[in-house]
Amino acid sequence: MERQSHTEVVEAPIALCFDTITDFEHYPEWFSGIEDARIERADPEACLWTVCYRLHMVVRTISYTLDYTGERPGRLDWKLSGGDVKAIEGSYIFTELEPNLTEATCTQAVDVGFWIPGPIRRTFERSALVDSVRQFKEAAQARAAGA
Repeated sequence: MERQSHTEVVEAPIALCFDTITDFEHYPEWFSGIEDARIERADPEACLWTVCYRLHMVVRTISYTLDYTGERPGRLDWKLSGGDVKAIEGSYIFTELEPNLTEATCTQAVDVGFWIPGPIRRTFERSALVDSVRQFKEAAQARAAGA
């Protein structure tokens, strides 16, 4: 699996960034393509979650479940525990630049489990990663503006 990363600077405190990315039930409101996000298991104090997603893709809708572990407020990791794809693993790393300015880096690798020509796959994965980080940024900044 090929890993890709994307970084954005978010105008929000680091703790709010972590709270936004772990507010899984609200993902359908701001992550395009996610139709449903259902928390199956949660221990926020230990930074452990299991979340089942339904994602609408251009060709079809897929479902998958991710297991999350984290270290508040700077890191969230995930890996696939089941579903319609072969493998997903990734992380968000948050670095406080200033009290209300956070660098957010998402690194992810996805294996959908079926052949897609390399250049098309890489372009799709890159575009999806950049879009998702930018959508997270918008959601975090909207929360910060409302706080």
